[in-house]
This record gives sequence, structure tokens and C-alpha cells, in this order.
Amino acid sequence: MSDPSPIRPAGARSYAVCWTGGSGIVYGQRFVEVLLALGHQVHLCATDAALRVLAHEAGIAVDRARPDLAGRFGQVPPGRLLVHPIDAVEATPASGSARLAATIVVPCSMGTLARVAHGFSSNLAERAADVALKEGRPLVVVPRETPLSALHLENMLTLARLGAIVLPAMPGFYHRPGSVGDLVDFVVGKILDRLGIDHALVARWRTPDPASPWDEGEA
Repeated sequence: MSDPSPIRPAGARSYAVCWTGGSGIVYGQRFVEVLLALGHQVHLCATDAALRVLAHEAGIAVDRARPDLAGRFGQVPPGRLLVHPIDAVEATPASGSARLAATIVVPCSMGTLARVAHGFSSNLAERAADVALKEGRPLVVVPRETPLSALHLENMLTLARLGAIVLPAMPGFYHRPGSVGDLVDFVVGKILDRLGIDHALVARWRTPDPASPWDEGEA
């Protein structure tokens, strides 16, 4: 995967990142990794289902009662990465006065999406999303599910109408990815773009040259 460290924002900001039980935990891992590398502060929480997915998809088994997620990101400066228990209703992301820059639920399970869409907060991830909506701050949800039922689509539409950014994990191929990491960076880059965070994970689109098979003039 690309190294995002050459580009850093002028001022570091704080973000709430929530991992829930949808497939695609690698998106959540990579997103946190990039935010930290860019100098931002991350308030991280993970549901029990997310920790189960982490063990299954990433081969990372943690004590679900006291998960050591901070240790998964190497040497991080003190105070840069704060990991909160999923039931910590007193944690920073649960408060509207915390003034976090944005909340990102990645990956976002269909259960979490449904509860957030209907204002039902049963844990810190859902409360953090609810706070973002009520405070008018950016909320990005990254669902990874297929096919989508009418109920899934209605819940996504509800969240979109409430002001959330619904950003399904749908990697493109026009950047000609050469690895799974490139596909992951494509989605992570889209999240960063919607949050206005500069990065160099994926090359920007440029008009193809006349010799390109993508040129509209080609048969």
C-alpha cells in the first residue's frame, strides 16, 4: 500500500473511528493507519462483532473483554490513538461538546446502519454516529454488503437524507490496481476525499491520451 506520510495537513484534527461487524475490517484498519500517519488524532472503538471479524479476516485475535487495538499500529505518539471500550458511554465520541471533526463507521454493518438511521444507540459506535448527526458534523458510513435488500436501501436513504455520507466499499478499477492493497486504498482515499483530507493514496484521474483504449474515439 502507498505511504501517506509525505502529505500532512497544516493542523491535526480529531476523528472518531468505529469498527462494526461488517466484512471488510481491512478498510477500518487502513483508515486508522492513514489518519495516524497524517498526524491526526483517532478515537477508536470496535464492537464485539468487529473483533470477531478482525480475528477471522485479519487473523488478529484479541481479548474481546480488553482488546489491545492500540498495539496493532506500532509506535504511536502518546495521545494520538485513544481506544475506548464499546460500552463506554462517557467516552469522548459520545459527547457533543467534544467537537470532533467527523465520525467514520468503517466497516458499517447493516445492523449498525439500521440502528443509527432510526436513532437507536446501543453502544459507543452508534452513539458517536448519533452525536455527529445531531451536531451537524460529518458522518461517514461505509457499508459492505451485497446484494442490498429494499430495507438496506431505505435505511441508507434515510441516513443520506439526515446528512450522512453513505460511502459503500466499492473499489474502482480505473486506476489499474495491482494488488488488494490498491483496492483498499481506493476506498480509504474516497473517505479522505469526502472529509477534505489531503492524501496521496491513489493517483488522480487524468484525461486519457489519444492513444489510450479508453479514448471515446476508439471503436
